[in-house]
Amino acid sequence: MKNADAVRRLRRAHGQIAGVVRMIEEGRDCADVVTQLAAVARAVDRAGFAIIAAGLLECIVAGEDGVADRRRLERLFLALA
Repeated sequence: MKNADAVRRLRRAHGQIAGVVRMIEEGRDCADVVTQLAAVARAVDRAGFAIIAAGLLECIVAGEDGVADRRRLERLFLALA
């Protein structure tokens, strides 16, 4: 997946967040708001994974000792957990 795909996902999530704000302002049912928030969270997570996948080779190219980059990749994935 390319970064353009991640940007598309994030733009969609941006629109979803605006929708959630409107739902809250309109006093919509809590369950509906939470459902939409969960959808936004999934969209943002998927965008993050798309960015990591697109740059995976860059992220895991070993440095001098090869350790720091593996740790960097692990931190990236854990940041989305």
